[in-house]
Amino acid sequence: MSNWPKIPAGTVRSVLAGHSSLGIAFAALIYLVCFSGTLAVLVYEWQRWETPQGPVVTETSPQAIAAAAHYTLSHSNTPDRIVIFPPQPDQPRLKTNAHSPHAEEDFLFDATGRFTGEAQSEFSEFLVHLHTSLHLPQTIGLVVVGLTGVALLSLLLSGLIAHPRIFRDAFYLRFGGARRLQEADLHNRIGVWALPFHLTVSITGALLGLSTLILAVLALAVFKGDLGKANALIRPPLPKADARPAPLPDLEGMLKSLPAPVRFVMLIRPGTQGQSAMVEMKSSGTLARGKQYLFDGNGKLLQKPRNQEPLGKTIIASLGPLHFGWFGGGVIKIAYVVLGALLTFLTSTGITIWLARKRDKGRPAPRFERFWTGFVWSQPLAFAGTGLASLAALPLLPVWIALTGASCLSSALWRAETLANILRRTSALLLAALALGHIALWRASFADPMTWVMDGLLLALAIVMGVKR
Repeated sequence: MSNWPKIPAGTVRSVLAGHSSLGIAFAALIYLVCFSGTLAVLVYEWQRWETPQGPVVTETSPQAIAAAAHYTLSHSNTPDRIVIFPPQPDQPRLKTNAHSPHAEEDFLFDATGRFTGEAQSEFSEFLVHLHTSLHLPQTIGLVVVGLTGVALLSLLLSGLIAHPRIFRDAFYLRFGGARRLQEADLHNRIGVWALPFHLTVSITGALLGLSTLILAVLALAVFKGDLGKANALIRPPLPKADARPAPLPDLEGMLKSLPAPVRFVMLIRPGTQGQSAMVEMKSSGTLARGKQYLFDGNGKLLQKPRNQEPLGKTIIASLGPLHFGWFGGGVIKIAYVVLGALLTFLTSTGITIWLARKRDKGRPAPRFERFWTGFVWSQPLAFAGTGLASLAALPLLPVWIALTGASCLSSALWRAETLANILRRTSALLLAALALGHIALWRASFADPMTWVMDGLLLALAIVMGVKR
């Protein structure tokens, strides 16, 4: 059987060199984004884990949603936006979020709309922001992550071109021989087996990250730099701001007039004359997140979705579900976690294989080997450490920076293999401490069974990492 596709050897060598250079340049960023993205797939489960005493709500009513909105407005500090989240299959809670320029508050309610307590979400939000913006200023962070998605996509494509036999050898694995050859085979096989997933998350990640930049370019090219007109293509225009006080619109009546279950209700500038309400309904048979209705401050319908939305708008609305696996229920979510972990492994081993080849060619880079080992194992350690910090109500970003930095700096002390063992076992201990500490702290008030699942998952990870040789 001839190789597929037939590419000149010189081209293959050039692409392979480019593949290695690009991988080295973006390796740390890609690894960080992939690792945090795998954890962020479970953001709703982490939110439930953070507030285990929250009541499980499977169904609610327009009356309860309206009651939750009124409570949130009267008990938060002049929010510029209130979002009400009715229960969903993967998030069985009635929850509100009050956003103001300097603070956010989350409230939980029972099925009747009665307040039951404040929700904690610092840890889950930390994981999401690490993945979407690397905790940089938002616009800069989004662009950096978007460019990382472009780099990952380029690496996937150049990897395919640089290995013409990759499809022919799709199920060829060399076990029992040199470790470098095993890792190279596994690296190439994972690259092929999960290629549709890798392409999906890299393309959608690049588009999500660069959406601000794309919108700015569109505004310059089509609307003479008017960003508002470009935004209007994907978001309906809102009523003018008017800060004079006003009662909330009749949410109960609005929701009863709509045809399908609600995904969320967003009150913009709530409690003022310039307020408006956006209601997103669930859509069936499509990946797009939902159809949006816009009401003014008096509850008058200003805009409803078209029967057939423009293709571009549908694509934009589908990017998030496709990127995070928010479709198809628990099976898809578990698949995204497994595939995300494989993509993280793929990123890690790419550099490891490149370093091993250098060593075999008589050009070892021991400092870089130790540094890469320290960085790779820093993230499980930093994840467990920030989780423990969240239990102790400590600021999370300084803890993450300290543990990541300490892991990388410790590469100056030990050989790569010794360093990996130390960091892996320390991570296992911290993961076990996180699960047991969470159980000890909250067990008396556990109301959500998902909490046991997440603590069990943490313990299982601790055991696997602790016994791995």
